[in-house]
Amino acid sequence: MPYIGNEVGNRFVASKAASVYSGDGSTTAFTLEHSVGSDEDILVSVDGVIQEPSVAYAVSSGTTLTFTAAPSTNSGNNIFVYYLFRTVATVDHPSTSALSATSGTFSTDLTVDTDTLKVDSTNDLVGINTATPSDMYYNELVVNSGDEGGITILDSSSGQSALAFGDGTSGDARYRGRILYDHSTDSLSIGTAGEQYWTMNSAHIITAPKQPAFQATLNGHQSNIAVGSAVTVLFATEIFDQNADYDTSTYTFTAPVAGRYQFNVQIMLATLDSANAYYQTQLITSNRTHYHTFDPDYGQDNSYDNVTIATLTDMDANDTAIVKILQASGTQQTDLDNISAFSGYLVA
Repeated sequence: MPYIGNEVGNRFVASKAASVYSGDGSTTAFTLEHSVGSDEDILVSVDGVIQEPSVAYAVSSGTTLTFTAAPSTNSGNNIFVYYLFRTVATVDHPSTSALSATSGTFSTDLTVDTDTLKVDSTNDLVGINTATPSDMYYNELVVNSGDEGGITILDSSSGQSALAFGDGTSGDARYRGRILYDHSTDSLSIGTAGEQYWTMNSAHIITAPKQPAFQATLNGHQSNIAVGSAVTVLFATEIFDQNADYDTSTYTFTAPVAGRYQFNVQIMLATLDSANAYYQTQLITSNRTHYHTFDPDYGQDNSYDNVTIATLTDMDANDTAIVKILQASGTQQTDLDNISAFSGYLVA
């Protein structure tokens, strides 16, 4: 039966093994007759002297041979180029076929399906569902989630997953800030300075162990307070002090950060003097003083009376708060009972 297809070739043609050129003492660039991939793919001889690749010459664009110094003028051909390896053709992977490889290196940008994945090699940026991560302010990794989109970190039911902010490669510098989810307890924590400070548990209860909060009481009765001048209330016994902001030696709270602070003062007075013009409790902060004043003229000396101050006040970092009480006049006989208390905490 007749042959179907292209006619079978009846001979082979061998490519040239060498090219020859003549130097003129000024020309440095020559065109090769075959394309090669590197300087080492050819053996070059000038005036019978073998030339060193990438030193005496270089190949660019596959076919341009450029000498560092112009070959000398000589009668006849004095430049010989022997082809050790040559680029015969290039191969493109079929766009409809899968590519399987153990590794890969891309020298320029990588684009998958227009914007499914964009790797901007020039600016070292990565975009997911966006072809222009450079449009964003924080743009090393940009995810365009779309409606009900997002990022999921998977873990086991007993594991911990985190988003960390590091400023070093060892110790807690690797996670100076972090958001951590503990799957074993279903709790979410936020931490700074390498520690966890804010936690919401599975019952949606939030705790912040370092949030400034304190309570202090008297160490015992503060007896016979002075008359005519404000007296510091000696709240010397701490019930708690979460961030170590209260000083029992000076009876003073110092704000660690600027914010709004809630303070509560409760003082039990004993053996009041009805002849006194007034008693005045003072919560003294760096920005302002809060007062509670009353006249004890009950017609007799009362055994007990209770005064309170509850106020929300502004404080700057390192501002202080202290409690004083003034008996304006009368007899020095009034005591402060040991159930008196001073407390406060940072609200916002």
